[in-house]
Amino acid sequence: MKKTLALLILINFFNTINAQKSPVFISNGKAIRGYDPVAFFTESKPVKGKDSLTFEWNGATWNFSTENNLNQFKTNPEMYAPQFGGYCAYGTAGNHKAPTLTETWTIINNKLYFNYNQSVKQKWISNQDSLIKQAEYHWITLKDKE
Repeated sequence: MKKTLALLILINFFNTINAQKSPVFISNGKAIRGYDPVAFFTESKPVKGKDSLTFEWNGATWNFSTENNLNQFKTNPEMYAPQFGGYCAYGTAGNHKAPTLTETWTIINNKLYFNYNQSVKQKWISNQDSLIKQAEYHWITLKDKE
């Protein structure tokens, strides 16, 4: 009994560590809340991905709305995946991870960014060039932290 309990505690400990260190914002088991990352570029809007069209990349499950989008992502995931793992770009500039809402997306210089909410997005837009540099600096060490 004690060995079983100790094993369960150990398994839970390692699962918690992995969950906390995710370099990708995951909600309900899906990257970017199950939206198709390629569609932001090709359709200029959020498009919900299908559970039948998924790809495992960077420790996360990515959903896609079409087979073509899935194949484009497989060919070059870095091109379509959001910056800072889909965590809030403004928060990353402030050296912390924060969840995001899909409707806060922006594409700047062919890169996809998300923010915590619309209010934060407005702050982000007002100084995005400087904030991107700050976020890129912090992301190097922040991506593997809680």
